[in-house]
Amino acid sequence: MKTVFSVLAVGALGVLASASFAQSGRLFLDEAPLDKAVDIPREKLEEYFAKMSKEQIGVIRMLEGGLYNVNIRHVENQTPDKYGTEFHEDTIDVWVIQEGGGTLVTGGEEVDGKHRGGVERQVKVGDVIFIPAGIYHGMKDTRLTTWLNIRFPEHRN
Repeated sequence: MKTVFSVLAVGALGVLASASFAQSGRLFLDEAPLDKAVDIPREKLEEYFAKMSKEQIGVIRMLEGGLYNVNIRHVENQTPDKYGTEFHEDTIDVWVIQEGGGTLVTGGEEVDGKHRGGVERQVKVGDVIFIPAGIYHGMKDTRLTTWLNIRFPEHRN
């Protein structure tokens, strides 16, 4: 009886964790190895892209390396009136646009919880964007944009 209860309790915790995890809109896949290279075929990326759209997942962290990581980011239906920016004090982002496109804003500042100012530019599939540490950035206007996001620490600051 005690074993059955334990199994049920662990199962219930798993269901609760999954529900919380699904609400966060993030999926973490694997730790970055230190002893071998990792290949991620285009076909696998396309599976992840479809999963992100279907399940409304905003971030898939494919490889977690502590200060370094490789992610897929996905946003939909961002408008100039309703969009968010990110700010990483000591982390550089490199984006490679994979699907969609739209208006990317970098720079500017946060005032009363809203982004103000910055430089806007159109981005499309194939574009590579380098975003230094300490710069606000986000998709300001897009129906759908999916990008690879490679992050690493800024050592000059």
